Amino acid sequence: MNRLLVSLFGIFAYLVGLAGLTAFMLYLGGWSFLPLHINSQPVGSAGTQAILINLFIILLFGLHHSLAARSSFKKKLTQIVPAAVERSIYVLISGLFMFAFCFYWQPIAGTVWHTDNQVAVIILRALHVFGWLILVLATFEIDHFHLMGLKQSLSMNPDEGHEFKEIFLYKMVRHPIQTGVLMGVWFTPFMSMTQLMLSVCMTVYIFIGLYFEEKSLVSRFGNVYVDYKNRVPAVIPFWPMGKKQD
Repeated sequence: MNRLLVSLFGIFAYLVGLAGLTAFMLYLGGWSFLPLHINSQPVGSAGTQAILINLFIILLFGLHHSLAARSSFKKKLTQIVPAAVERSIYVLISGLFMFAFCFYWQPIAGTVWHTDNQVAVIILRALHVFGWLILVLATFEIDHFHLMGLKQSLSMNPDEGHEFKEIFLYKMVRHPIQTGVLMGVWFTPFMSMTQLMLSVCMTVYIFIGLYFEEKSLVSRFGNVYVDYKNRVPAVIPFWPMGKKQD
């Protein structure tokens, strides 16, 4: 694969990944002015089928994000494709999964909570949007274009960058991207059963994923990351702190 094709693929993957993430954010907002959002679809009669379909989607999403992030998988993949597009492939598939959530997540009957109090609605909406802003800002703090694979494909340099960064949001929590996602999926004035299932599944996946990611980061950065864990909470500012390690 020549440099031009690698660059074009990287740009395409970046745009799909960015579009998918944006669509997912809007979808979770339940914004009534949009034709498609988390609560826009009529609830069918086959509740069990809807739950099974949703579980299948989240399972595929979790498997991809977990397996494709492992160094052993990356090593095998780069034996087939140029190393410079490895991250772009991950981003492309992630973007497609975001679209899959928007188009194929099945509605489930029931409401968990619903408030018409204008002050509460404004606060919850603001926290929801703020969560997504935290996510976006956190990606730029650790090099957005590298995280999205664009820099590697344009420069033909697959180097992952081994510098450990502890700046701004990363001084408050170790995983501000996940903090933003959790805020985005949970802060809403109208929590339907449809959204509750997605929020619970995404939360479970995040904490399972972080368990293994933390192990990988300790292995990669050693005592530097162990000290970071001891000083900085994982996803919620001030709590819980990382377990003290010698």
